[in-house]
Amino acid sequence: MKWKAIMLIDEIKSILEKYGYQINADSKLRIESMVQSLKDDNQLYKLDYIIEWFAKRREQSDMIVKEIGINELEKWNVNGQTGNISHETGGFFEIIGVKASNTFEREVGKKGWTQPMIGKNPGGVLGLLMKKINGVPHYLLQAKAEPGNIGKLQISPTLQATTSNLLKAHGGTKPKFAEYFDENRKTKTIYSKWQSEDGGRFYLKSNYNMIVEIDENEDIEIPDNFIWVTLFQIKQLLKIENFVSPHVRGIISYL
Repeated sequence: MKWKAIMLIDEIKSILEKYGYQINADSKLRIESMVQSLKDDNQLYKLDYIIEWFAKRREQSDMIVKEIGINELEKWNVNGQTGNISHETGGFFEIIGVKASNTFEREVGKKGWTQPMIGKNPGGVLGLLMKKINGVPHYLLQAKAEPGNIGKLQISPTLQATTSNLLKAHGGTKPKFAEYFDENRKTKTIYSKWQSEDGGRFYLKSNYNMIVEIDENEDIEIPDNFIWVTLFQIKQLLKIENFVSPHVRGIISYL
């Protein structure tokens, strides 16, 4: 961090210690994250530029999404006996049916209910790549197109990949920057935990959330749909409706 930020962090630590707080590695990270959130210290791009950059990516997107019937899906099959929907490779996920019953009062009372769910999904990796630029932490985000997104694109993590994506079950290429989130690689892992997904839509689903730091002297090629953003800027972008993906919101909640 810049020297002023370092001085501020040290001063906050001294004040907390004066009042009996024990400062460990976790609380130090909390202080650093708070200071990061106070000021736009991006060494490359101002917030207005990032907003314009993303708006331009949305305008340039040529993705067209049209709702079609289940039977029109390519490489997806409907099981004649169960009605489950699955990919011909056996990967990605499967649409299953569940029946839920309990003793708790819900909208449907005590009788329970049935519903379709996204199941048999082994989860994947949701990762943010962090790099200090002139001492200031920056996070690599991407303008990622998904068919269900409002506005087609949302600001998403560096890596957003299912296990099937990582194994290239779709026959395409491995997701960009996936190699940095291999725990066998010599990078600094700031955060790595399995976190559950929405239990109303996903059946027993979790994703591995990660924040990984690379050396500030390491030069990496950044594609046009990726950009370095500070924590302050991410929190400002959250004020814009339908801009930032839920995965980014979930990962930075650790900071």
